[in-house]
Amino acid sequence: MSRYRPDGSRGLALALALVGSAPATAAAQAPVQVQMRNVAFHFDTSVVLRLAYLRGELRRKAADQPAYLDDKHSFTLVIDTARAAITPAALTALLNRYTFAYPGAPLRKLSVGIEDARLKLSGVLHGMSFSIAGDLTLTPAGELRLHPSSIKAIGIGVTGLLKLFGIHLQKLVHTDRARGVRVEGNDLLLAPAELLPPPAIEGHVTRVEVNDSEIVQVFRPDSGATTRELTLPRADTPNYMFFRGGVLRFGKLTMTETDLLIVDAEPKDPFDFFLDHYNQQLVAGYSRNTADHGLIVMMPDFRRTVAPARAR
Repeated sequence: MSRYRPDGSRGLALALALVGSAPATAAAQAPVQVQMRNVAFHFDTSVVLRLAYLRGELRRKAADQPAYLDDKHSFTLVIDTARAAITPAALTALLNRYTFAYPGAPLRKLSVGIEDARLKLSGVLHGMSFSIAGDLTLTPAGELRLHPSSIKAIGIGVTGLLKLFGIHLQKLVHTDRARGVRVEGNDLLLAPAELLPPPAIEGHVTRVEVNDSEIVQVFRPDSGATTRELTLPRADTPNYMFFRGGVLRFGKLTMTETDLLIVDAEPKDPFDFFLDHYNQQLVAGYSRNTADHGLIVMMPDFRRTVAPARAR
């Protein structure tokens, strides 16, 4: 059965009644299984992954410390199967705020767009405005490859000149300090899991799709055999995050043999969830225990609970 242990004097009133200790067993050391559907998962206010579906696990980073929702460095989200989409605006924010956010970065003021199912990247390269347009494909290693069909600098096509002088973008763009991106010839390669800020993500992308409004990445295991779906304690749940098994900490509580279902209180659109501000979402919602000592939490969307000016 699931048990909660209060780590302080405050916590969910319903959970405080269920007190226990975390046994040092194989079950307690096991990763926390996770399943999500129709979730807009925030890494910050602008960098958001739209998860149509995700099946994976939270794997603790330290053997003696369970996954802790209040510390996104305490676990890795290991993806077994997922369909995850990112908009051009969110990818733009990701490249500017994280990937190339270091002194002396060769690429600045980047902007990502989609035109006719092709990706367009524009910005400033060593003080010179440029734009690259091309197809986005997938490498066998699961990297996203942007192969330019055209390269322009200050509005002038330079692809032919680069070929004429034997120059590649690789010689102009040094990405030694950039995270999750590298240049190979004239191709830009992005490693989806490495690009994102914490929490750390592991997973293998097997397909990429570009449509009018977003870039979709499909994750599947290398073996091709996917992990079975978890059975929810509430079947009629269109938008949710479900955590099952292992030990999970949140706030001042520790849940063993985890059985935690977070439900979108307003399921007419994807569940807007921000891990950095989950406690505000928790306080704005309500919770109830299940007959087998699990916990169901109804949460409103992040955008309805935190003023944008106060969010990070």
